[in-house]
Amino acid sequence: MEPLFFVMAIMGCSDGSANCAEARVERAHYATMQQCQAAMPAALMRNTDVDYPVVSATCRMNGQQMVQARGGAKSTG
Repeated sequence: MEPLFFVMAIMGCSDGSANCAEARVERAHYATMQQCQAAMPAALMRNTDVDYPVVSATCRMNGQQMVQARGGAKSTG
């Protein structure tokens, strides 16, 4: 199973930071949300070429997560 990690998406937004769209995803993987957020200022400086009035970034989880199922499975049919 693939481990859980965080990636940073560079977002291009219209004026007022509305209507944002993902412009690209940074290649770096971060072990924690805090590490990803700490890297944002440098990532934004590297991505000033994005052709939008406002450029922002967001960190998000990537990789597989385990979830605990509630109750038992029911068979149908």
